[in-house]
Amino acid sequence: MGFENNDKAAGYWRENLRLVLGLLTIWAAVSFGCGILLVDVLNEFHFMGFKLGFWFAQQGAMYVFVALIFVYVALVNALDKKYNVHED
Repeated sequence: MGFENNDKAAGYWRENLRLVLGLLTIWAAVSFGCGILLVDVLNEFHFMGFKLGFWFAQQGAMYVFVALIFVYVALVNALDKKYNVHED
């Protein structure tokens, strides 16, 4: 296990950082966008008895964050296999 050369290691970490930044951008868009910027528009809709903007601010952003953790695990496992540094 490990990288055969520094070029592969640099490529791996470049792709990993791009993945992390992309997922954090999604989370920021959901938490800041839906919970703060679009709250008035979303509050016109109801979800589970709550206004949707309020729900995103209080619960939705956390659910999206947890879902993104599972997405990250799946994508990093694929990245590990691509660069032949997987553990299984």
